[in-house]
Amino acid sequence: MTGPSRAMADIMAMAPVVPVVVLEDLKAAIPMAEALVSGGLPVIEVTLRTPVGLDAIYEISRAVPGAVVGAGTVNRPEQLVDSLEAGAKFIVSPGATPSLVYAASSAAVPYLPGAATASEMLALLEEGISHQKFFPAEASGGVTSLKSFAAPLAEVKFCPTGGIDAKSAEDYLALPNVVCVGGSWVTPTKHVQAGNWDKIEDLARAAAKLGKS
Repeated sequence: MTGPSRAMADIMAMAPVVPVVVLEDLKAAIPMAEALVSGGLPVIEVTLRTPVGLDAIYEISRAVPGAVVGAGTVNRPEQLVDSLEAGAKFIVSPGATPSLVYAASSAAVPYLPGAATASEMLALLEEGISHQKFFPAEASGGVTSLKSFAAPLAEVKFCPTGGIDAKSAEDYLALPNVVCVGGSWVTPTKHVQAGNWDKIEDLARAAAKLGKS
């Protein structure tokens, strides 16, 4: 396992849940991240689906001790470069292209590319990427599919993301080839918009205990 791959494996092992955050208001970035870290979820994926995504990564990376903030929905190499300049510690993409894989490799950054089929997973393995995002998880067969991949693709470890909630997360985390799950249920839009940081911390604390019973 290469340095960046080992680093990605270490990041995934930090907590059972990686919050997938879509921020509309930059003012929410720091208090939201503080609530997640206080609740036991230090790894935070801020998506680039909104105009404030990069700025949120910049602010969290500099103002929230203990936060390991990454950039999600990275679809092009130039977004990867911008994310690293903003302070992202890891990169997540919904799929993978040769140019994205090359850019991540060239930057030696921990990279979690999405894959949904055995062929996609094998292609990433050929590039030395053993830790992958199973996406979209629920739409791609969920727990049943991951069970099927476990034996023929024993080298691959997953962070399934897409349609997962607190209840289904337990089923995913029980699988031997799942290290963590990604989900947005920890940061519901209504609580973020209302500034209910105590509630988000409570949700994070509950999520941090998943898979440990």
